[in-house]
Amino acid sequence: MSTPDFKRIVLKISGEALSGEQGYGIDPKFIKSIADQVKAVHDLGIEIAIVVGGGNIWRGKVGSEVGMDRANADYMGMLATVMNSLALQDSLENYGVETRVQTSIEMRQVAEPYIRRKAMRHLEKKRVVIFAGGTGNPYFSTDTTAALRAAEIEADVILMAKNNVDGVYSDDPKLNSDAFKYHELSFMEVLNEGLGVMDSTASSLCMDNDIALIVFSIMEEGNIKRVVTGEEIGTIIRRKSE
Repeated sequence: MSTPDFKRIVLKISGEALSGEQGYGIDPKFIKSIADQVKAVHDLGIEIAIVVGGGNIWRGKVGSEVGMDRANADYMGMLATVMNSLALQDSLENYGVETRVQTSIEMRQVAEPYIRRKAMRHLEKKRVVIFAGGTGNPYFSTDTTAALRAAEIEADVILMAKNNVDGVYSDDPKLNSDAFKYHELSFMEVLNEGLGVMDSTASSLCMDNDIALIVFSIMEEGNIKRVVTGEEIGTIIRRKSE
């Protein structure tokens, strides 16, 4: 069995990934596939925290663009991440993986409030912790949530699982046939070249706290395990590229 490269990870899953081929809402078959991949990594003894987006249900930015108050639109997006997190929790527990959902906005009937020390204790007990509700503040993305939580829980790496690309490209490979894939980048290169891997706030947080980021495709079964055991798939982003 391959030896894991990391002890504690933050897995960032876009909300769109949970919709599968239907493009909206939650696809039970695909969320089961994600849970199966997470279980395979959990069985290696790795401590796993997950941040899930909400774009398959609602995007705050879209709401604000059609005239909604931006803060209200963003809070709706935070609630969407809670729905996704509960669905993922249910799927993981069907596999026998003990899981806790922690929300940055209190809703004690369905999840624990986010408490850093409690989250770290869950991880030490090999429970998967799903961070829902974003940062709890409008104007911040779930990418920023992933970077913030990774810094707070002292994670080794953020694994950014994508449903539409298998790494970071110089341009949109679907629109530009000349676009090429990067195998390694620095956060400064990402910011300077505007590569759009994650928003600038999240990139800066990762860079300042020296947290590596690996961007890869979640569409191929077993890719999460491949990443944590050192296979060179996707694109790795560090404070300084080597």
